Amino acid sequence: MTKGRVLVHFGSERVSVYRHQSGELSLLTRERLPFGAGLAGEALADSVSEFCAGLKEFTEVVDNKNTRVHATGVFQQLPQPEANALVNSVYVDTGLYFNIVGPELEQFYLDTGMSACGSYDMVEGLIRREFRTAVVCGSFQQSLGDIEGTITQLRETGTEVLSPRSTRIKPETEGTGFILFDYQDLLKNERDTWRHKYVHMDAFRQADAVIVCNPGGRVGSGTVFELGFMSALSKRVIFTEEPLGVSVSFPCEVGLGA
Repeated sequence: MTKGRVLVHFGSERVSVYRHQSGELSLLTRERLPFGAGLAGEALADSVSEFCAGLKEFTEVVDNKNTRVHATGVFQQLPQPEANALVNSVYVDTGLYFNIVGPELEQFYLDTGMSACGSYDMVEGLIRREFRTAVVCGSFQQSLGDIEGTITQLRETGTEVLSPRSTRIKPETEGTGFILFDYQDLLKNERDTWRHKYVHMDAFRQADAVIVCNPGGRVGSGTVFELGFMSALSKRVIFTEEPLGVSVSFPCEVGLGA
C-alpha cells in the first residue's frame, strides 16, 4: 500500500492515478476510461464509483481526506443538473467528492504545471497551486486565530482570499455576537447583519473553493447556514477538519493541500 494522498484525474479518454507525498508526485497507473463514451446518468455514476472502489489497491483508506478526485474533458460538458446528479451519486456510493474542474481553472493548472516543471499535466499544476481564489468561513468569534492561520496558509500558495479580506476587528464590535472587520462599515440596525452576511456569502460565487475552518470538528450554526448556500451553488467545500454536528452529510473534502 502507498502512503500519502491519492489524486485521481478523469479526462476525456483516460484516467490517471497519482500519489502525492512530501511534495513529490508519482504516477501509479494510467489507463483508458473504464466505460464507453456514450455512458450517462446512473450508469456513468456507477462506473465512476466502481473505479474509485478499486483505488483500495493503492491506499489503505479511500475517503474524502486521503483521496482527491478531479474530472475534466467530457465531464465539463455535462449539463449542470446531470453534473450535480453525478457528484451526488459518487458521493453516496463512495464518500468521495467528484470535483468537475471548469475549463478556465483547468487551463490555469496546465499553465502552472508547464511553468513550474515543463509538464503539460493538469495535476502537476494542481499540486503547486490548487486555488486561484478562495473564501474562508468559520466562527469569527471563537476560531479567529485558526481562521487567520488558514488564510495565511492559502496566501502562501498565492491564493487570493476574497473574504474575509482582513481579520482586524473593528474595536466597537469586539466581544459582541456579530464582529466586523476594519474594512466593513458599522451596522445600521440589527437587520443589517444580513447585509454583511450576504456580501460574505456572495463571494462564494467567484471562489474556486470555500474553506471551512472548523478546529476540533465543530461547525457553528452560522456556518451551517452558509453551507446550504454553498451547496445550492454546487461549490467545492473543504473542511480543515472532519466536520462534527452537521445533521446532513453532503459532498465535501477534508484537509487543505492537494
